[in-house]
Amino acid sequence: MMNTTPAEFDIIFGGGGTAACVAAGRLAAANPTLRILLIEAGEHTKNEDAHVQPGRYFGHLSPASTTLKFHVGKPSPSLAGRSLVIPTGRCVGGGSSVNFLMYARPSASDYDDWENQYNNPGWGFQHLLPLIRKTETYQLQPDQPTHGYSGPLKVSRGGHVTNIGDQFLEVAAATDHDRLHTEDAQAYYECNKYAVFNIIGRWIDGETGKRSDPAHYYIYNQEANENLVIWTGLQVKRVLFEGEKAVGLEYVQDLVLRPDADQTPKQVYASRLVVLSGGAFGSPAILERSGIGSAELLNRHDIPVKVDLPGVGKNFQDHNICFVPYQASDEAETFDALIRGDIDETTKASELWKEGKGLLAANGMDAGIKIRPVTDWDFAELGPEFEGRWNKYFANAPDKSVLWFGPASFLLGDHISAPVRKYFSMAYVNLYPVAVGSVHIASEDPHAPSDFIPAFLNDAADLVTLRWAYKKTREIARRMKYYQGEHLPIHPKFSANSEALCRGDISQPVEMDAPNLHYTEEDDKAIDEFHRQFIQTSWHSLGTCAMKPRDEEGVVDARLNVYGTTNLKLSIAPANVGSNTYSSALTIGEKAAVIIAEDLGLQLEAVGVSEISEQSLKAADSEDVVPAPSNKTKLPDDFAGLERIEGLTISSTVNDEYTSSKPAMITVK
Repeated sequence: MMNTTPAEFDIIFGGGGTAACVAAGRLAAANPTLRILLIEAGEHTKNEDAHVQPGRYFGHLSPASTTLKFHVGKPSPSLAGRSLVIPTGRCVGGGSSVNFLMYARPSASDYDDWENQYNNPGWGFQHLLPLIRKTETYQLQPDQPTHGYSGPLKVSRGGHVTNIGDQFLEVAAATDHDRLHTEDAQAYYECNKYAVFNIIGRWIDGETGKRSDPAHYYIYNQEANENLVIWTGLQVKRVLFEGEKAVGLEYVQDLVLRPDADQTPKQVYASRLVVLSGGAFGSPAILERSGIGSAELLNRHDIPVKVDLPGVGKNFQDHNICFVPYQASDEAETFDALIRGDIDETTKASELWKEGKGLLAANGMDAGIKIRPVTDWDFAELGPEFEGRWNKYFANAPDKSVLWFGPASFLLGDHISAPVRKYFSMAYVNLYPVAVGSVHIASEDPHAPSDFIPAFLNDAADLVTLRWAYKKTREIARRMKYYQGEHLPIHPKFSANSEALCRGDISQPVEMDAPNLHYTEEDDKAIDEFHRQFIQTSWHSLGTCAMKPRDEEGVVDARLNVYGTTNLKLSIAPANVGSNTYSSALTIGEKAAVIIAEDLGLQLEAVGVSEISEQSLKAADSEDVVPAPSNKTKLPDDFAGLERIEGLTISSTVNDEYTSSKPAMITVK
């Protein structure tokens, strides 16, 4: 990559996350003379074990992490007074460089909703399917019609599948006779079906065991292209305009990676296009600091109004998730010793990694199902609180699932106070929460925390959905042969005389044909209170710069143009999707590349990014802009601090607690 700093680029991306890497990589591969800049607040990820080894994703959740930014919501009565904390990626590749690597895709009707309900021509499922297939090389099964086989990103089972996933599927087959099985649970139209033979995909190369991410396979493999440039350690402050035309970005040094750096703003210019790619938190903040947003909010912060666009920062959506832990017998294969930093376990994992195998080449989430109610019991449990939501959103969309749930081969909680043993969790995700929040700037300072209202559990329909999930997953867990009771600190507090009382002194599971637990109205209240105390984000934030008509609080049109401006694009989904959002971010990046190429009269299909030889990155280096310092550590250093996460409730002061390096622990060489 180029070693000088030009005064001007052709295209500037404000943010170096998933969609930006995909779009920039595609454009650069087909047009090597195009001068493209990505400005990223975080650090490089190229060939860093903390990013390329899948099993180390836990370490990024530590409150001391510099690869995530933690956004703290306002305290909410719906969350028992808690301030929800939502992490987002802050490194090259964004969330795709630090996520759980789950291969999950939306329902076809999700994309059709984007096109039909929100008036976005060209964004329906049939339009997007060729781009979806273009991203991947599907290593699980040949000749599947919705999958790709020549794309840059690999999809496989990973380097190890734990026996927890097999047990989950065995119990499901024996007890859930109302749902079928499928060979491809991610075929867009499949719902209420368990994957046979545990064919669960991950964004992991099945041959090398490495994370398969757009930073490495769209950007870093183009080192020979000196016109493709990445600047790290810089915060975008605002968009520069000449009239309505975006002409560049103003930026300052990032305080996390460069705490003592000069904060004098600097400018960089784009001759053809500016693209904001800061995600659900970053993009609306940049717009508002640029004078684009609600006039009332901008006036309150003494920011001159350039475009009165009230939809900026509204429509915040996410998925609610809970990891409910159970005690496991010694025969279970789990990540717990690795998370605790056990020397024998980390040594073993490091040796297996050399062959692309073992826990470091896995993610510990080895089974699951997208589920919707089908039985009378299901609908009775969801009750009248859910009826309106069902009729409006799900009844006529049979491919839409209400929940995803599955086992996780670890305790994602406080390992210091928890007994040293093995655990597994039942994770469940509310895929289409009713409650919608907002995120806005609290000042012009680009380093200041957001004014953030997550709105989690503000609607009763979301509570009953999670209550249903807890009961269904607990019945599966207590029949799994590795089950040895509940991990009591992260379960509802039922009364002592309740049939549903949790116990930690159980030595074996119940029989497959045992009756299900009976829950009273008082028990239901205990489950609801548990969720208010422990529900968390799925790290799937979207919607705050929605692609909708302007009079419906939209921010961009179907061509990704920000209303009231020219030469300024961005894209955030107009509505939620029933899966991890990584897949949708990849699709948005591919679609953005097509749109940008069409608008600028550029070539796109001459060469694919997967055809470019992979070489080492030479980061941009100049008198003014140098690569941000790296704080990467070795296994098990990057788990430091993770053992104190209690139910994923991270301190609300975490943004003030960043450190420039992680605590030293024993390093496995």
